[in-house]
Formats: sequence, structure tokens, C-alpha cells
Amino acid sequence: MHKKPLLSINDLSVEFITEAGITQAVKGIGFDLMAGESMALVGESGSGKSVTALSVMRLLSRSAGRITSGEIWFRHPGLGRINLLSLNDREMQDIRGRHLSMIFQEPMTSLNPVKRCGVQVMESLLWHRQSDDKQARQIVLDLFSEVLLPDPEGAFRAWPHELSGGQKQRVMIAMAMACKPSLLIADEPTTALDVTVQKSILDLMRRLQEKYGMAILFISHDLGVVKQIASKAAVMRLGRIVEHAAVEKLFSAPSHPYTKALIACRPPIEGRPQRLAVVDDFLINETGVENPGKPPQPVPGDAHTAREISAASSNHQAGDPLFARDETPLLEVKNLRTYYVTKKSLWGRPLSYFKAVEDISFSVYRGETLGLVGESGCGKTTLGRSILRLISPQSGQVFFKGVDVARLSAPALRRLRPKMQIIFQDPYASLTPGLSVGNAILEPMRVHSVMNSNKARKQRIVELLEKVGLEESHYHRYPHEFSGGQRQRICIARALALEPEFIVCDESVSALDVSVQAQVLNLLNDLKREFGLTYIFISHDLSVVKYMSDRLIVMKNGRIEELNDADALYANPKSDYTKKLIDAIPAL
Repeated sequence: MHKKPLLSINDLSVEFITEAGITQAVKGIGFDLMAGESMALVGESGSGKSVTALSVMRLLSRSAGRITSGEIWFRHPGLGRINLLSLNDREMQDIRGRHLSMIFQEPMTSLNPVKRCGVQVMESLLWHRQSDDKQARQIVLDLFSEVLLPDPEGAFRAWPHELSGGQKQRVMIAMAMACKPSLLIADEPTTALDVTVQKSILDLMRRLQEKYGMAILFISHDLGVVKQIASKAAVMRLGRIVEHAAVEKLFSAPSHPYTKALIACRPPIEGRPQRLAVVDDFLINETGVENPGKPPQPVPGDAHTAREISAASSNHQAGDPLFARDETPLLEVKNLRTYYVTKKSLWGRPLSYFKAVEDISFSVYRGETLGLVGESGCGKTTLGRSILRLISPQSGQVFFKGVDVARLSAPALRRLRPKMQIIFQDPYASLTPGLSVGNAILEPMRVHSVMNSNKARKQRIVELLEKVGLEESHYHRYPHEFSGGQRQRICIARALALEPEFIVCDESVSALDVSVQAQVLNLLNDLKREFGLTYIFISHDLSVVKYMSDRLIVMKNGRIEELNDADALYANPKSDYTKKLIDAIPAL
């Protein structure tokens, strides 16, 4: 007997009305999803993945978005096959959350900050009249245990800001599962999570799917994640589905150049190409028509930008010291400790501390990229900011070119700051919304008296914008007018404007699409070679850190767990924790 689909989308088109005119976000797509099946929608930001999911949930903004054509058929357990687009708001509310549920990409903005987590999950049960207050509370506690929250009672009473990113995502999964839906839509549920937390979330979703027999529509830009969760996938580009196949076939024999591009642009964990492939290298025009010819591949070989610009790397083999130890380090960190006060007395006296960085020592050599990897909360960002004196350390020394940064006076530190810069994780939060891009870069140049006139500075800014792949016309635009990858390029240009020698890259590609991530990583390596820069590269993604780094530091609970040459550390990890991080990397 032919199996009937749980969800069937036919000829769906969605458009948005903007100041620039009408934008077609989804263009005539269609697919079927069977009960108990897992399917992925894959593509870059702006490809139409989330708009498709929001259309199924009927959550599109009516003021801006509208469905211009198509049907969305859902097999309701009581009503049979119904077209979701034909339902009124009240009828859709009865289905949404009860039979159709969704996990959103950003749990912090999806959870209500002024309601306790347990109460928020109870709301769905009470709305759909699944239980009374007492029963709902017990159901939520059982759900919190099922999604492996370490302290269900504590999580029930906790406010969203008191939980980690992974814990908040588990609360969102519990909320989505509260009414045991037949279809769960997961919109980028693991983006920006640690690889270990990501693996645990994917394992959890697989377990819940098997237990309740629900179908999952999984949205992601990361093909490595898709391979772990889905049985089939549809690849979207510019609002269209360009390839639809079983996941195994998609990876073993991708037919569309865009699919090949998404696979190629992820940093390989084995080998080290000089440059990562980017989508633009693959010959696809804007209409999605394949151009003839074989897509160019990343340059093969063991050479790496960081190694090319180091005189000590000429005959480097994995496991050999990369930098001669008689060379004077550019940066030396000695016995650094940074604590946060967690409890104070009535008179403001500290009673207890959280030891974010505990007795850390290492050196960074000129022209080197030192990778810093570990799970969220291990102290990576605190260490990077302590080195730059953006956070005052409790004790220890930080020598930059022989000068102890930790003990400099405020005027002396200000004079040194241009030489030590940082690229923050969230480019939008690190740019002032009301300040144009040009002025955002001009401001630090003026403060630190870089160049003699604003005219010369503006000319330099235009050169830097073009250097990072932007245009002169972008000078007068504002941050909200750019994509995430473009905003990160702006932040890189701002850091370069002060002519630094040393840059801390703090999770600077963690929230970007793999294709945009590849462009930014290539850019960072190009700039390093051109300007002779030295990096500390911070990330929770070991494959990205290994590709970028000459040496790697693995951090855990504020301490150094392991320090070694990047290739040697991956090939022969000494620590069980390092092995755990390597095992959690999504494999293609």
C-alpha cells in the first residue's frame, strides 16, 4: 500500500514587500515529508529555508510577507488531510503547538525573559487543554528529565538568562515536545553551540523521534550536521530547491554545483589546503543554471598561509616544533588568573568567586596563529579579553613585546592599544547602529591620531573596505543594511585601521554560514600574510581552529588541558577531553 505523506508542499511561493520593492523569498518549491521521517532543508542565509518553515507554521509577518501561490497539506490525526493555508487564525492556533511544533534558532530571544522556564513550557499544555496545573507541572518536570537537563526542578524555576545556551535549547525542545506533535520543525537548533553540546542535542532529537514516531523538518546551513540527523535533504538556493535526494546520495554523488560548493567550503579536518573553496568559485549563475566546466577545487598540498609567512615552517612536519624556541615571543602570558565575583557581603565585600581563567601560561610568536578551543564557559573569551586588558586579571603577567600589559597605566595602555586589537563574535552588537560604517572605522583612527587629516583617513578607510571585499559606496551605509558576513568584514576593517600587529579573533566566524565562513577565513589568512599579523584564534569548532592554527590550546574549566602543534594534537590527542572534542566534529 502506498504510504501517504504527513506534510506535502506544492508550488509554494512567498514574497516580501520592502522599500526597494518586492523580493521573492521562495519560488515555487515543493516536497513531501512522511510520518516518522527526518528531512533537512539546507542552504545559505537568505535561501528561503526559514521562510518555508514559517509558512508551514503560518507565522509570516502579514505586514511584510505574503504567500502568493501554493498549497501546504497536513495530515491531521482527527480531521484528515487539510490545507493549512485555508484555515482561519483560530483553527490554526488549535493545530500549532499541538500537532505542529517548532524549535527556533535563537533560544534566548524565543524564550520570554520575564517568565520562568517551567511556566513557559506549561503554557502550551494549558492552552491546548492537555492537563490541569498540577499535571502540567509534573509533565514539564518529566520532559526536563527526558531532554537531560541536569536539574529539572532548578530548570523549572530558572529564568532564561540563568541557563547556558545548550540548556536553553533543551528547554525549547521540551516546549516543542510538550503536546507530542506529529511534526517538529527545527530551525538551526544547533547553530553557534559547541560541537559537544551540538552532538548531544542531535542525539536527543533522534531519541525523541524514535520514541514518539514524529517527523522532523530540520533546517541548517551545515551539511555535517544534516548528515547526522536527516535521511533526505533538499538544497535551497535563492528561493528554489536545486537538489533533492537521500542524504547518503547527496554526499557521495552531489549533482548540483551549489551542493558541491557547500560540501567543499567546510574546513577539512584531514589535510590543510592553502585556501578554502567558496560558493562563488563554483560556476553557477544567478538563475541557478549550471555552467559547463568542472568547478575549481581548493589548492591541494600541505602549505598553509600561517606557515608560509613563518621562516621556521619551511620543512615542518606534524609533531615538530613549529617556531624555534630561541625566538623572542611577541606575546607572553605568565600565570594569568581572572576571577568573577559571584557573591558579595552586605558591605560589598567579595565572598565567593568564579575562576574563569586559572594559572594559564603560554607564548605567541610573531607571524603565528595560536588557536584556542574549548566548550562554552571554559574561559576562552575571558582569556582573550584579559590579555587585551578589556577585563582586569586577578593576577599574572601579560608581556607584549616585552612590556607588561597587566601593569600599564591608563595613558600608557591607551598608547599601546592600536597594536593589539580584537574582532568580536557578534559583529552587529559590536557596531553602533546609529553610526555609519565609515564613521565607525574613522572614530578609532581619530582617537588614536592615525594619519594627519580626516581626508587621508577616509581614503584609507575606502582602501580597507575594498581590501576586505566591500565597496566605496558602503562607507555611508549603516550596520543593519549588511549581511552577517559583511558586518564581520567591517569589523575586520575597523581592527586593521589602527595598523595592529596582534589580533584576537573571538569566535569571529561561529554564527556565519559555512560558505561565508570560508570567505572570512580566507580573508583573515590573506590579511595576515599581507600585513604580517599575529593571531589568537578563539573558537569552539575544532575543525575551523585546526585549519587556521599553527599551534592549539585546548581549554577546560579555566585551565589549559593540552597545548601542541595543531596537526599533532589532532593526530594524537593526549587528553580524553580533546578526544571528546574531536569525536564530536560533524564528519562529511
